[in-house]
Amino acid sequence: MILDGLPARTTLTKGHGTENDFVIVPDPDGTLEIAPSRVAALCDRRAGIGADGVLRVVRTARMPGYEDQAAEAEFFMDYRNADGSVAEMCGNGVRVFALFVTARGLVKGGGVGEPVEFAVGTRGGIKRVTLRATGENTADVTVDMGIPVFPTERGAVTVDVHGTPRDAVDVDMGNPHAVVFVDSTDDAGSLYEMPTVSPTGVYAEGVNVEFAADVAPRHLAMRVYERGVGETRSCGTGACAVMIAAARRDAADAGTEYTVDVLGGRLRFVERADGHLEMTGPAALVFDIMESR
Repeated sequence: MILDGLPARTTLTKGHGTENDFVIVPDPDGTLEIAPSRVAALCDRRAGIGADGVLRVVRTARMPGYEDQAAEAEFFMDYRNADGSVAEMCGNGVRVFALFVTARGLVKGGGVGEPVEFAVGTRGGIKRVTLRATGENTADVTVDMGIPVFPTERGAVTVDVHGTPRDAVDVDMGNPHAVVFVDSTDDAGSLYEMPTVSPTGVYAEGVNVEFAADVAPRHLAMRVYERGVGETRSCGTGACAVMIAAARRDAADAGTEYTVDVLGGRLRFVERADGHLEMTGPAALVFDIMESR
């Protein structure tokens, strides 16, 4: 028994976005309490299903503290990191979440290639998505990730690269990121442990750290250490942070397209004239599993 509070036989789903993988837990009526230990059990790659995080699908009106989003977004993405900690947002997760609610008929979808637009509630605010199904369980999804914020209250932040502190760009995408530009993504090292970020304790609730290297003009590669998870194959909000940090560095005009390669694939970005950042990438549902008591 991995989860308490669900019916005796509940179908869980495994999905991924550029190989950032998730266990999707349907709980439309908001009856389930997911303890951190239960999330960790689901995400355990040896004793559980295995994932970078859990996406709980709940009606926004049943999500305490976020009921005000229900007028625009019928469903809320309650995202948990693999260690059970709560996260504000997940860019790859919201694409997978959007595919799940359309593929399972919770939100009306369209045919293959037919765009469907709707909103998803998150702790990082409402995210508007445009989904184009490419198959029964696959889609390309564009997400309005909102307006990136460059916080100033933390002051100068550095990340250790081969023993040398390097200036990092502090970016908030609904969750915190420290982006450091390097010559090669190999400079990130093993990423078995959290990179050293200074000053100590500058991010009170932790931070995602991105190592970004130029591949070509307006084309970057990145590796990422996600708080509460470790190195992942992809991080959507992290790729957003890399893109916008590079765009500011390059003094790029609004509308300039960027590509970010992650270990699990490729994501595309454009900053609109209104400052909103749009991310486009794939999503896939891989398999269902019936949990029995």
